[in-house]
Amino acid sequence: MESQSQSPSTTARTPSLRIPSMPSAAAHHRQSFHELRGHPPSPRSQRQPSLSHLAVQDLIDNPPMRNPDPRFAGRNWTEVKVKELVNPDDLRFVDNETPVESATNLLIESGAPVVLVREKPGSPVIGTFDHRDLNAYLLLVVGLSRPDDDEHATDFMELAQRAREGKRIHLREIQDLSKKEPLTFLDENADLLKAIETFGRGVHRVVVVNETTKEATGVLSQSRLIRFLWENGRSFPMLDQLYLQNLRDLRIGSRDVVAINGDRPLFEALTLLLNEGVSSLPVVDHNYNVIGNISNVDVKLLTKSTSLPLLRNTCIHFITVILSTRGMYEGKDSFPVFHVTPLSTLAHTVAKLVATKSHRMWITEPVSPSSSGPPTPALHSATLVPTSSHSSNLSLTSGGSHHITPPTAMPTPASDPFSTSPGAVVDSSPKPPFIAPTGPSISASSLPGARISGRLVGVVSLTDILILFARAGGVSDVADPSEIRMRRRRSSSSSVRRSFDLGQRPSVGSNGGSGLRPSGELSRKSSTSHR
Repeated sequence: MESQSQSPSTTARTPSLRIPSMPSAAAHHRQSFHELRGHPPSPRSQRQPSLSHLAVQDLIDNPPMRNPDPRFAGRNWTEVKVKELVNPDDLRFVDNETPVESATNLLIESGAPVVLVREKPGSPVIGTFDHRDLNAYLLLVVGLSRPDDDEHATDFMELAQRAREGKRIHLREIQDLSKKEPLTFLDENADLLKAIETFGRGVHRVVVVNETTKEATGVLSQSRLIRFLWENGRSFPMLDQLYLQNLRDLRIGSRDVVAINGDRPLFEALTLLLNEGVSSLPVVDHNYNVIGNISNVDVKLLTKSTSLPLLRNTCIHFITVILSTRGMYEGKDSFPVFHVTPLSTLAHTVAKLVATKSHRMWITEPVSPSSSGPPTPALHSATLVPTSSHSSNLSLTSGGSHHITPPTAMPTPASDPFSTSPGAVVDSSPKPPFIAPTGPSISASSLPGARISGRLVGVVSLTDILILFARAGGVSDVADPSEIRMRRRRSSSSSVRRSFDLGQRPSVGSNGGSGLRPSGELSRKSSTSHR
């Protein structure tokens, strides 16, 4: 019985003991084939680069364009009509009595950059509602914005209280909340040169109308015009010549940049966007390396009450939320790159502006003098870093002094704006859930910003490029970009702020100064490192 009880285990072990001594025919075949053939050489040892370094650099400097529209072949781009670039079907309308919540839903779900406001259906356009207005409304409701206009301050505070109580707020009540450029109209039969003249005065979009009926037939923005000129660049040889030159030779861009440290809370970035009147901000580390980008459009991720805690979290964390949203809801596993160098060609810069749908591209110090393209980001950083002037004395190749803006004071616990009622939420559509950090917050100093992008030295905008095109087209009475920036800030809701000089920064080229103004508190070590 004892031997019988052990037989099953013995039988079970027998196959495993006999397998090595009884190889199968297939095993014999593999072994003999392997011995006859030998180890194949590694493909890497014999692989030749498909493109030389010069070919790769040429591809970066001159990215391929789409096939141009045959309708514009052989035509002078300055004579193309505005109505050829717009489509009435792209327009989205709301009435003046439309609730802010409904207008927000339409803005986000349609993907339109702006919603046109009318008194009633069929009446002329009297205003617009865009992501900047949404940002201003959000900051007011959560108690982070105080209107400078004493005459209307009380009214706005009462409006914010009503919103927190869940009462309906109409668009007509917030039209003056965001101080923005005046509403501008343009005849649909005007040519593109006229449109560029208008944009050259600092206007970012125009409502295209039928001169006879005054009915809106489209919206032409700087972004749409730049995209058209880029996609049809082969049809316009004069512009094609400009694309081959780099930013430094064109003397285009500005050193006056408002930036924010990645460790600062998100609400400070949103406040800067509103107060400075800009569409986007570079997020930098303690050494001024660009590690991300936050724009007015990103405010759409904050329209639910469950997302309000993001306002207290860091800008770096919000960047991870932006990237997660792109992956989950847009199916994009890559991140946009918002930086170029002074050696980047205009073609390389415009291609990035078109691809990212950005209004501004950050200029960083080149990693090496022979390369105009940024280095490939490291694999481990891909989930952290995103993914948007003819100044006669500007070369964008050197640095001067830095200025840092004192951070906005945190709200007091007694009146914590982040504990608002659900009535303050302006968007009821499904949104990505608030992504709470699962571990210690990532610090800006721990990110490899120097290898990813480089140090921030300036900015180039769509306005800068359009003014360049206008002058190439023979228009001389366009405004200077520096004057446009000053006028924009004077018209914004920001007050004069005290600045701290962080001292001289290392020069990377010819003489010149820097107007880089990162916001948020930087460490003392970071401050003294630039002296």
